Amino acid sequence: MIIPHQHLRDYITRIFRAAGCADAESRCIADHLVEANLVGHDSHGVIRVASYVQWLKDGKVLAGRSIDVAFENEVVAVVDGQFGFGQTIGEQAMALGIAKCAKHGVAVIALRNSGHLGRIGDWPLQAAEAGLLSLHFVNTTGAGILVAPFGGIQRRLSANPIAAGVPVTGRPPILLDISACTMAEGKIRVALNKGVSVPENCIIDAEGRPTTDPKVFYANPPGAILPIAGHKGYGLAFLCEVMAGALTGGGCSNPRNADRVINGMLSILLDPKRFQDSPEFNAELERFIAWVKSSEKATPDGEILLPGEIEERTKARRLRDGIDIDATTWSQLAATAKAVGVEPPAV
Repeated sequence: MIIPHQHLRDYITRIFRAAGCADAESRCIADHLVEANLVGHDSHGVIRVASYVQWLKDGKVLAGRSIDVAFENEVVAVVDGQFGFGQTIGEQAMALGIAKCAKHGVAVIALRNSGHLGRIGDWPLQAAEAGLLSLHFVNTTGAGILVAPFGGIQRRLSANPIAAGVPVTGRPPILLDISACTMAEGKIRVALNKGVSVPENCIIDAEGRPTTDPKVFYANPPGAILPIAGHKGYGLAFLCEVMAGALTGGGCSNPRNADRVINGMLSILLDPKRFQDSPEFNAELERFIAWVKSSEKATPDGEILLPGEIEERTKARRLRDGIDIDATTWSQLAATAKAVGVEPPAV
C-alpha cells in the first residue's frame, strides 16, 4: 500500500495525540518515524507505532518528559531521559550538546534512561545541520537484549548502533548509521510482517544453528542476532555497551529490566572550525570524496556511494512516489488507531 508521506505523518500524529501525548510531542514522534521510512529504514519507522502506544499504555514509556541534567560543566553533560519518548528526549539532548559545542568547540553528552531513540542517524543529522561533526554510541538495557556474543548462542548484547555525521558544504552530510550486529531487530520484524526470509548468516536459532526464518527469532526459546564480522563486531558492541551504558550511568545490557526498552547514548560533538579553517576542511573532504569515487567499479554498471547517499536517494524517491507500507504493518496501525479512537486516512 502506497501512502503519501504527509498523510502518514498526520495519521501517526493523530494516533499519539489520542493516546495521550501533547500536540508537539505527537508531531515530533510522527516526524521521526516517518523520516525513517522515507530514508528506507523501515525497521525504525511506523512499524514501531503499535509497540510505542502499548508501552505508553503500560507505563513503560512516559509522555511529556524532559531531560533532567544530573551533571554539567562547559563541555560535558550527563542527562537523564526519565523514560520519555526517545524522539523528544533525543532532540533535547542533542540541542544541549549543539549549544555547548558551538560555544566551546567540543561537547560530550551522556544520555541515560531514554525511551527507544528510534533511528540513530537522526542525531548526527541534527548536529550536521548545525555544522558540527558527531559520533554516537548507543546501547539498550532490558528488553532490547538481542545479540549473541562471538562464540556464544544466547542473547547477551543489544543491537548497539553506532552513528556519525560530517557536514559538507554544498552537499548533504556524510551520514554513517550502522549497528554492531548483522541486522536490526526491526528488519527481522519487517521480514516477518512481509512473510519473507531474512538474509543468510544474520540470525541463529536457540540451538545456535543458522536460519533465515524470522519466526525462529521470536520463538520460545528465542533465537539471536549475530554480530557483524564475527569478533570485530562483537568488540564494537562491547565498546558501545561500555560507552553508552557504563559511562552514562544507565547500565550495560542487563536482564533485570526485561519488560522495558531503555536506551543510553554517548554523543561526542566537534566543531570543525575550531580545528582548521572551514575552506581547508571542505576542500580536503571534496578531494577525498573524488579520490574514493574514482576507483574502478567492481561491475560495469556499479557505483561507489558515500555513507548516507543511498538514504538521500531513497528519500527523494519516496517523497515523490509515497511510502510502501506492507499489509500487516498497515493492519497493525489500523488496530492501534481504532483502540485510541482514530479513523484511518482514506487511501
